[in-house]
Amino acid sequence: MNLRSLDLNLLVILDALLDEAHVSRAADRLNLSQPAASAALQRCRHLFRDDLLERGRGTMRLTAKAEALRAPLKSLLAGIGDLVDPAEPILEDLRQTLRLSMADLPAMLVTGPLLQALQSTAPGIDLILQPWHGAEAAASALIAGTTDIAISVFSGAQDDIHQQNLLTEHFVVALRQGHPAIAGFDLDRWLAFPHVLVSGKGEARSPFDTELARIGRTRRIGLVVPSFAMVPALLHETDMIALLPSRLVAIRPDLISLPVPIPVAGFPLHLGWHRRRARDLGLRHVALLLAQLLT
Repeated sequence: MNLRSLDLNLLVILDALLDEAHVSRAADRLNLSQPAASAALQRCRHLFRDDLLERGRGTMRLTAKAEALRAPLKSLLAGIGDLVDPAEPILEDLRQTLRLSMADLPAMLVTGPLLQALQSTAPGIDLILQPWHGAEAAASALIAGTTDIAISVFSGAQDDIHQQNLLTEHFVVALRQGHPAIAGFDLDRWLAFPHVLVSGKGEARSPFDTELARIGRTRRIGLVVPSFAMVPALLHETDMIALLPSRLVAIRPDLISLPVPIPVAGFPLHLGWHRRRARDLGLRHVALLLAQLLT
């Protein structure tokens, strides 16, 4: 390929097209006309010898070649940006939108304090809290560039992702004040009442139930909900019991926290962002604030 004939602006448009999977939205994002974005898509198809975007049922989807291009394209554009414009911006003058991916527990703990901190340090940074689809999806989104920062339980180190261990959380038994299980609380008292289980997949069984089975015991799952945020109000209004992360119970004065009667494993929480964003001042600032709020 003759690189002298390559228009770098075309790659910028392609990046938006692959992010949006929609010609009109990509055009709006780049302040282009829809015909100009369509023409750029045709040029990209010729350049890469692939359709890149193909029509599905009422929408457009990325081809396999387009999916493979996303991460290296973002890394290339980030590198060119660092080369052409390496000057460090002033934090207070930044105008930037960052996309955050995290489960409901860390979101409940940090969103308010994070906004307060940004108001005084970087008031031009706006945030998008994206729907949570699990740790694997969060890592994939960081690599694809559709998420800027993720707070998750990353299962292992990945070369492309900067990971920081924030904390190790443990579970406690949570129940309302005045609950009849409190007096003489033990394993039998705990299992005598129905439990609330949190499962993003709607499953009525957890690894903890496997541990109970090993000692010949079971519990009644009276309710399954998709998020931790729903549980405190339910416990406050019923005689149900739940296993909750300790930090969630700590911010609810209407709930009582008791030790789990048998050993149960906790979980680590990590902060991650793609290494190609190492020079992004706004991202680094928000990541630092998140780390301070959760450690």
